[in-house]
Amino acid sequence: MKRYLIFVILILFIGCNREFNKTNGVINIVDNSDKEEVVWIDNFDGTEVDRNNWTFEIGNGVNGWGNNELQYYTAENSEVRDGKLIITAKKESKNGYDYTSSRLKTQGKFSFTYGTVEVRAKLPKGQGIWPAIWMLGEDIDIDTVGWPNCGEIDIMELLGQEPNKIHGTIHGPGYYGAGGKSASYTLSSGDFSDDFHIFKIVWDITSIKWYVDNTLYHTETTNDVSNWVFDHDFFILLNVAVGGNWPGEPDDNITSFPQTMEIDYVKVTTYK
Repeated sequence: MKRYLIFVILILFIGCNREFNKTNGVINIVDNSDKEEVVWIDNFDGTEVDRNNWTFEIGNGVNGWGNNELQYYTAENSEVRDGKLIITAKKESKNGYDYTSSRLKTQGKFSFTYGTVEVRAKLPKGQGIWPAIWMLGEDIDIDTVGWPNCGEIDIMELLGQEPNKIHGTIHGPGYYGAGGKSASYTLSSGDFSDDFHIFKIVWDITSIKWYVDNTLYHTETTNDVSNWVFDHDFFILLNVAVGGNWPGEPDDNITSFPQTMEIDYVKVTTYK
């Protein structure tokens, strides 16, 4: 009876973040608090974009999605092939615009608060090409919130004229646009269109950390920002923009089309 009581107390002490096993009469406690659990993933193993995971944004938005971008977004500029999502930016006329591309999001399908987002991708290049892997606060469509109060986390942005450099940024109230909290990472050789790389953020209650191929290059914390709005659900976006205030317009002499962003997988993990 005494041994049974001690066993029950031990189970209560262990709690949900620990497990135990018994070997030769000795109880071993295993701490699971640092084990990650995959809560959402798209490996793009099918033959088309999974509409249970993604929706498409169509058109040119308001003022070129707020950035004076030049492309018209369609669903047709995305395809799943050979286990990858391929977003293609083309130079072609569509509804009065000279370029087409795609922009996908998980809004209304999947959002989360805190965790690790990991994307393995090969990026396009060229003057005026602007690929992005990013996140927006789920409350962006609430009239009293909107952008930038909803928060924006840019996991990866690249200016096509600087194909060996990517940027990681947050935007929020008082720090948005050119005033966003940002840092960049530059490859020691080659550029991001040569091969696949892993772009990752680790987001918790007090900080966001940015990685390229598991190398940490940027950290923002609640101590760095007075109006920290990264404490609620966010959804994921993938797109290749053409033109805009930041990258500038494509140059017909040096920008070749089509340009593609290939994505091997998108994975979200959280700690148990």
